[in-house]
Order: sequence, then C-alpha cells, then structure tokens
Amino acid sequence: MFRLSPDLIDRLKEMAKREHRSLNNFVECILLNVAYNEPNEVTKAAIAEARSGKLRGTTPVDTSSMEAMFKSAGL
Repeated sequence: MFRLSPDLIDRLKEMAKREHRSLNNFVECILLNVAYNEPNEVTKAAIAEARSGKLRGTTPVDTSSMEAMFKSAGL
C-alpha cells in the first residue's frame, strides 16, 4: 500500500486517461521504466548537454517529464 497526495493521484488519473490506460497500468509502467531503464554513459552525456542549453542555437530542455520536454522544445 502506498499513500499518495490527492493532487498527485488526480494528476496521474488525468495522464492515464489521455493515454487511454487504467491508473494502475499507467503507474506500473512509469515505475517499471524508472526501475529498469538506466541510461548508458553516452545517453547520460547527451541528457546533460541538452539540459545545459549548450547545444548550438537551442535553449535548455526540461527533461523532468515527457510533457515538459515537448513543451520546452516547442512541440
């Protein structure tokens, strides 16, 4: 059993609904992704470069979530 804030649960429900998935499936997939998808060193370096804003002609990329990343990239 986990205790999550009502605001977080509401946000997760909204995100799951947008993907036409159950809350349980959505949260489980997020946790599996975090637990089993450790980036390699090349990917870690690319992430750090993107976050720094040092890419020519770009602004820093917000990698805190997929939604934030797309928004910061203007997508």
